[in-house]
Amino acid sequence: MDSYLLNVSTTMRAGLPQGGRRILQTTSHQLKRSTLFYYSLADVPVMMSIFPALVFIPKFYTSDMGVPLALAANIILGVRLFDMVSDPLMGYISDRTQTRWGRRRPWLVVATPILMLGIYQLYLPPEGAGTMHMLTWMAVVSVGTTMLLIPYYAWAAELSPDYNERSRITGWRSMAGVVGSLVAQLAPALALLLFGIGGSRAVLAVVGVSMLVLMPICILLTVTRVPDSGAPQPTGMPVWQGLKVMLANGPFKRLVLTFMIGQTALAITTPLYVFFIAFVLRAEEMAIFMLTFFYAANFAAVPFWVWASRHIGKHRAYVASFVIIALAHPFYMLLGEGDFWWMLPVTLTTGFAAGGFSAALPNSMKADVIDLDTLKSGENRAASFFSVWSFTYKATASLGVWIALTGLAFFGFNADPEAVNGPDELFGLRFLFSTLPSVFFLAAAAVVWNYPITEARHAELRAQLEQRAAGSAVAG
Repeated sequence: MDSYLLNVSTTMRAGLPQGGRRILQTTSHQLKRSTLFYYSLADVPVMMSIFPALVFIPKFYTSDMGVPLALAANIILGVRLFDMVSDPLMGYISDRTQTRWGRRRPWLVVATPILMLGIYQLYLPPEGAGTMHMLTWMAVVSVGTTMLLIPYYAWAAELSPDYNERSRITGWRSMAGVVGSLVAQLAPALALLLFGIGGSRAVLAVVGVSMLVLMPICILLTVTRVPDSGAPQPTGMPVWQGLKVMLANGPFKRLVLTFMIGQTALAITTPLYVFFIAFVLRAEEMAIFMLTFFYAANFAAVPFWVWASRHIGKHRAYVASFVIIALAHPFYMLLGEGDFWWMLPVTLTTGFAAGGFSAALPNSMKADVIDLDTLKSGENRAASFFSVWSFTYKATASLGVWIALTGLAFFGFNADPEAVNGPDELFGLRFLFSTLPSVFFLAAAAVVWNYPITEARHAELRAQLEQRAAGSAVAG
C-alpha cells in the first residue's frame, strides 16, 4: 500500500465512529437519470471532434495536403507541449472562478465558439492549406478543448461523493462520448452509401458541419439543465504547496502512470487504423465502417464495465480490460489484402475492452483520488487534478501519434495514395498497429494491479471528509 494512503487511512480509523463506514456505504447519492443525461450531452460534440482529429487528420494532412510524416508528427507533439502551461493554468483558474452561474459552467460557454472556429478551419481547410494551417488551427482546437474539458470533467467529480455513483456518472458520459464518435462515423458512412462520397476529406467535412450544428445545442442543454455542484472554493493554498501535496498523492501518480501507458498504446493504433485498412487490406473507403463497429462495441461494453467495477472493484476491472485488448491486438498481424471482414472479430473484441479502460473506469477512479487530496489539503481542487489529467491525455495521444508516424517514417513507409510499399514497409505498418501496443497495454495492467483505493478504503475517506465538514459546521 502507498505510504501516503496508509498515513491518511490510519488517521481516519482513529476518528471514525463505530459503524460509520457501514452507515456511509448505505447512504444514497444517486442522481436522477435526467441529470446524468443532460450532463453527458456535452461530451457528444466533443468526441465527435476528437475522433477524426486522431484518426483522419494525420492521414489527410500527410496524404492529401502534402505535409511530411515526420513534420506532421512533430506538429502534433509540439502543440501538446503548449498544454504543459495551458492545462494547469485552466485548472487553477476554474477552481477559483466565482460567478452567479458557478465555477464550471461559464467556461463551457466561453470555450464553445473557440472550439467551433478551430474545428471549422481544421476540418474544412481551403485548397493549398499545408503545414502552417495545420499547426495554427490544431493549436486553436487545443486551447478550446482545454477550456471546455477541464471544467466539464471537474464538474463530474463534484456531482456525487459516492464510490459507485461516480462510475455511473462517468459511464453515462462515456456512452455519450461513444455516441459522438459513432455519429462522426455514421454521417460519413451514410454519405458514402447514399451519395458515393468517401475519403478522408469527405469524412472531415461531414463531421465538421455536423459538429457545428450539434455543439451549441448540447452545451446549452448541459449548462442550463445541470445544477452547479456547490463545491466550496479553494482557500488560497499557494500553487507550489498545492503541487507538492498533489505529487505526494501516491494513488494519483499510479493512476496517471497507468493512464499514460494505456492511452499511448491506444493512440498508436488510432491513426494507423486508416493506414492499415488502406495499405494492408486495400479497402480505404471501408475504414469508416470498421471504425463504426469498434465504437459500437465500445458503447455496448460501458454498462458491462460499470457493472464489473461494482462486483470486482474498479482497478480489477481496469486490469481485465487491459489484458483482453493486449491478447486480442496481435491477431491483426495475421491479416492481409482482402481480409476486411476477418478483421471484424478482432475489432469487436478490442472495442469491447476499450470501453473499460479508455474513459469510464479511470475517470471514476480519478474522482476518488481527488477525495484523498481534499482530505490532505483541505481544499476541493478538482479542476487542478483534471488539468493534469487533461494534459496527460492530450500528451499521450500526441505521443502515440508521434510514435506511429515516426515509426512509419523509420520503416520507409510512403503515405502517398499512389505509392507502392514493399513487404518491409508493410511489415512495419502491421507491427506498429498490431503488436507494439500490446506491450504498453500489459505494462499498464501491471502498474495498476495493486492500486490501493478500494471501495472500503474510499468509504473511510468519505467518512473522514464528512466528519470534518460536520465539525466545521458546528464550529461555525
